[in-house]
Amino acid sequence: MSERTGVSIATLSKVERDKLSLTYDKLLQLAEGLDMSLSELIAPEDDHPPTARRSIMRGERDVIVETKNYEYNYIFSDLRNKQMIPIITRVKARSISEFGPLLSHSGEEFIFVLEGKIEVHTQHYGPVELLQGHGIYIDSTMGHAYVNTGDDEATVLGVCSAESLSFASAVASDSSS
Repeated sequence: MSERTGVSIATLSKVERDKLSLTYDKLLQLAEGLDMSLSELIAPEDDHPPTARRSIMRGERDVIVETKNYEYNYIFSDLRNKQMIPIITRVKARSISEFGPLLSHSGEEFIFVLEGKIEVHTQHYGPVELLQGHGIYIDSTMGHAYVNTGDDEATVLGVCSAESLSFASAVASDSSS
């Protein structure tokens, strides 16, 4: 698995023993190495895929992945082979120095602030502050990070896509999380 995905044996072992959660970037890297889309990796097996699809969310939490910097809630995980990955994320890091190196991965992403205040750091632009109701759309191959700069919690809705349905591998990751 490590050779195929590029994820270290130590990291895979920690995940198997529930001692570590993978970041979005590492999940993409696993999916690519396994020749799957991210939605196939996190969605339950479906023996009879429908010809018309829908999924309804009624406030429940779906697939939760906790890292040092974020708490990801991958919503609509019951749908496989999606072209978009919607994620409700609690932003935990309070500064870019606390966050660590910028992350990057294939595709593009849209971030919309549901509550709180965040600062978006990107590789080629200066930091930008976003308040509730603000959003940003970026090329995800550019290094990026979101940090909570408010007094309270910050929660964002993110929608990530990839250049292909198989999701290219991540070029950087927060593997310590």
